[in-house]
Amino acid sequence: MNKTLKIIKYQIKDNIQSRWIIGFFIFFLTFTYWLINFTGDAPKVILSILNMILIVIPLISLVFGSIYIYNNLNYIKFMLTQPIKRLSLYFGLYFGLVIPLLFCLTFGIGIGVLTFFPLFEEYLSIVILLLITGLFQILIFTAIAFLIATSNDDKLKGLGISIFVWLFFTIIYDGLILFILQTFQDYPLERIALGLTMINPADLGRIFIILKFDVSALMGYTGAVFEDFFGNNVGLIISLSVQIIWFLISFIFGLKIFKSKDF
Repeated sequence: MNKTLKIIKYQIKDNIQSRWIIGFFIFFLTFTYWLINFTGDAPKVILSILNMILIVIPLISLVFGSIYIYNNLNYIKFMLTQPIKRLSLYFGLYFGLVIPLLFCLTFGIGIGVLTFFPLFEEYLSIVILLLITGLFQILIFTAIAFLIATSNDDKLKGLGISIFVWLFFTIIYDGLILFILQTFQDYPLERIALGLTMINPADLGRIFIILKFDVSALMGYTGAVFEDFFGNNVGLIISLSVQIIWFLISFIFGLKIFKSKDF
């Protein structure tokens, strides 16, 4: 445990000096300030930040997480010559990257919200859910990035797969759902749509926040089914559980490959 904590501490110290991490923090901070000053309306600001979180964070987590593993290959090889368990090294690398990213998201958005606190006072619970959604996006997609990078020795191939995964979850997946709903529109597909939405962590976060603004009436019967599920505590627990499962599966598979990989 001490060795794991030392690796995490070293990686955090190294990563917070990275231009990527600094730029990540400045981006969230300036974007939040700009939105608040531009719109002056809390619901619009929250929905705009939500869209940014569901598009930008998966991309940054996947690309930066993959590059992070490839650029640290010499460090990984050196550490493996030391009396350190691969489990400790993988934990150290992962949380050494994830913690600074979580810090950038929380403080980048949080400082802006706290500065204009009276504007967001009525929507404080939604802001907290927004940050929780962002935290899970970082945890899940960074774990997927580590899984991709440890599975592929070719850096170009690994980055290509990471970008495809981002495109699939943020764009292609929604298109497939719309295609299915349009093709079989004569059949009752609301609960199937709910199940398909539960599979995609990006969609899960989007629906979860949007329904908090009581716009389900604009979504027809499907919106009513979604509100009935996500609008109660059981739906909240299940949706959080699905995101935790996404994180655990990606992390455990990545760790398993890392432990057996010949570097």
